[in-house]
Amino acid sequence: MPPKPLTPQKHAMPGFVRSALEKRDLVEAFRARPAYQQNEYLGWIGKAKLEADKQKRLAQFVDELAKGDVYMGEPWAAPAPKA
Repeated sequence: MPPKPLTPQKHAMPGFVRSALEKRDLVEAFRARPAYQQNEYLGWIGKAKLEADKQKRLAQFVDELAKGDVYMGEPWAAPAPKA
């Protein structure tokens, strides 16, 4: 039997992440990001073992969304809209 293809786990948004997005008015900025980025950010924050690490990752996440041109510490540009 062939192995199943790997599919990324879909991560749910925790309430504390939603609250942080709402507080900084970044819900739409989050929704504008590609689905893979949304999912990777949520997984990255959620996998932190220590609460202090979760808060540090959350802070980086909302700062990057606010800047708009950064993803996971690297420069990023949204794809141009299709004509």
